[in-house]
Amino acid sequence: MQTQEDKLKKVISHAKEYGFVFPSSEIYDGLSAAYDYGQLGSELKNNIKQYWWSAMTRMHQNIVGIDASIFMHPTTWKASGHVDAFNDPLIDNKDSKKRYRADVLLEDYIKKQEEKIKKEIDKAKGKFGDSFEEEKFRATNPNVLRSQEKINAVEDRMKAALEASDLVALKALIEELEIADPETGSRNWTDVRQFNLMFKTELGAVSGDAGIIYLRPETAQGIFVNFLNVQKSGRMKLPFGIAQIGKAFRNEIIARQFIFRMREFEQMEMQFFVKPGTEMEWYAYWKEARMKWHQALGIGEDHYKFHDHLKLAHYANGACDIEFNFPMGFKELEGIHSRTDFDLKSHEEFSGKKLRYFDPETNESFIPYVVETSVGLDRMFLAVLSSALEEEKLEDGSERTVLRSHPALAPVKVAVLPLVKKDGLPEKAKEIVDLLKHDFNLQFDDKDAIGRRYRRQDAIGTPYCITIDNETLLDNMVTIRERDSMQQERVAIQDLHGIIEKKVSLRHLLQAN
Repeated sequence: MQTQEDKLKKVISHAKEYGFVFPSSEIYDGLSAAYDYGQLGSELKNNIKQYWWSAMTRMHQNIVGIDASIFMHPTTWKASGHVDAFNDPLIDNKDSKKRYRADVLLEDYIKKQEEKIKKEIDKAKGKFGDSFEEEKFRATNPNVLRSQEKINAVEDRMKAALEASDLVALKALIEELEIADPETGSRNWTDVRQFNLMFKTELGAVSGDAGIIYLRPETAQGIFVNFLNVQKSGRMKLPFGIAQIGKAFRNEIIARQFIFRMREFEQMEMQFFVKPGTEMEWYAYWKEARMKWHQALGIGEDHYKFHDHLKLAHYANGACDIEFNFPMGFKELEGIHSRTDFDLKSHEEFSGKKLRYFDPETNESFIPYVVETSVGLDRMFLAVLSSALEEEKLEDGSERTVLRSHPALAPVKVAVLPLVKKDGLPEKAKEIVDLLKHDFNLQFDDKDAIGRRYRRQDAIGTPYCITIDNETLLDNMVTIRERDSMQQERVAIQDLHGIIEKKVSLRHLLQAN
């Protein structure tokens, strides 16, 4: 049975071999936790962006998009709380010299207890079959109750320590649970310390503290400082949202697990401004809407779950994550937060400028509350790639590697394949390329046997392959092969556009939201 580590290694290997993701600066032995998106990775990434952007801005008349600068006035980050409070609790292992986030070590301990519970449930399901009652089993089985009791106790103590910023209590809990260095097994820990995650740089010719600015650690603040610009220029009425896709930078100490946690990453964020008192209603709305957006990709509902935050951020009165079952287990994919009026109020205070909404119907002026949805684009990329990658044994005993990503996200939509490189078939194939290339990203491939060419397209997730043979020159018909079923049928060239468009259009995804 494949381990989680084996699964991730397979995804990383496939990503490099087929041009999805490369280690950054590889000819110089690379740079830790930095990656470049290759020719197919860039296409997949852009398709995910387009799906998110369209679902947010085209499907909602009251949501618009912006593109704010990465560099912002340094007081922005004082107002947002990042200068004083954007810290991770870190702990070092004295023997291995490795550094870890204390809260992540504890969360991993909790996950191990959850895995024990799952094993007990799976074993009981196999034993009792259809008569199995999971809820009753959870409430009565002594092994499950014992593990759940441990989970509850650790969660309660961790939450209390994090909320109080009690670093001594965090270390004591790690030691009491006998949590070891994941790599070496050593339990020789230092004290827990706080570490600020923002990257500093200098602006222009100004030196010293006066010239220090930061690479933005999130894209949200670019939306908040433009709240009134967008509201007034767009004549927006509450409730309304502002969406943005952009790079963010965090000096993560533990940057690992491929593109899951990097120091340079991309976010897809939307801040939804609402009337105070209605925020929890909208918080519930966006939880449901965002889960629906993810599940429309057809990956499977069992790949997702909600996780409520143990510790609320300083700005929030409600927060949860949509977790996805990555090769490394369930981890955060998207966050939904009710941010109250913290951000606009704080920017109003630090800037001295009014950031209020005037409601003409009630003739009152107030600071709106905000509900945020924030999904990591790189994590979304990893979720799509890892869940789609399959090794399939065929009826004839052979095997194929296939990337079963949703056709609307597939980097290449169609491959045009002349059966041989003679008899006018390449020329006819290029006519088909000219017919389709304006609407679909496609590849022309005339190298190797047709079976090997099919396998290459399967491995990169191409939904359709079109084969041109000698009969095509006589009847203007081609063979079209579908990726998942591998079924082939003869169709007229004039029908190709409609067949492909029906399968790969973003419209079907958006209609499912």
